[in-house]
Amino acid sequence: MIKLRSAMVLPLVAALAAACSKTPEPTATSAPEPPTTSTPAAPAEATPAPKPAPASGQQAGGGELAWDAPASFESAPNPNAMRKATYKIKRAAGDTEDAELSVSQAGGSVDANITRWAGQFSQKSDDSPKRTDLKAGDLKVTVVEVKGTFAGSGMPGMPASDPKPNYALLGAIAETPSGGLWFFKMTGPEKTVTGARADFDKLVNSLRLK
Repeated sequence: MIKLRSAMVLPLVAALAAACSKTPEPTATSAPEPPTTSTPAAPAEATPAPKPAPASGQQAGGGELAWDAPASFESAPNPNAMRKATYKIKRAAGDTEDAELSVSQAGGSVDANITRWAGQFSQKSDDSPKRTDLKAGDLKVTVVEVKGTFAGSGMPGMPASDPKPNYALLGAIAETPSGGLWFFKMTGPEKTVTGARADFDKLVNSLRLK
């Protein structure tokens, strides 16, 4: 009987040992995490291109007309409501006064205004007034030159000024589609006005409709 029990016990021990040595099945502890998806980065804002530096001078205008005043023309307060703009031009060496460029708008004909400008000189050089017709873009422009003794602007209500010899007037009359005339009138010592001629021409050539 003792041998029989030993024979029965040994297989039972062997079976238990085999069961303990078997690799345990994995147990699920939690649900699998969803795959990670990367959020696309927001597109970077485009860097605006740098603005070009403004050209030397001053953009100006009034009503339907615009122009570029050269840097040498210093903007000044308008003395009355009729002026659209006023510029001072520094005197040339040897001259005692600066020149002035006035911008105004008025009616009348081109010829009548040229006659009025010429009448502001009590004595004129032989070729005064000198007239040149040209185009600035789509605008018809008449350039007028007068030299001699300046007797004053002749504006109503303005006091008479002393005659100024060796003076000059350099003006431009621009005709607009509406029929109005724009006046760009520079007066001053002849040397100063002559020295500013190149910049005056630049202003005239820049005239344009807004």
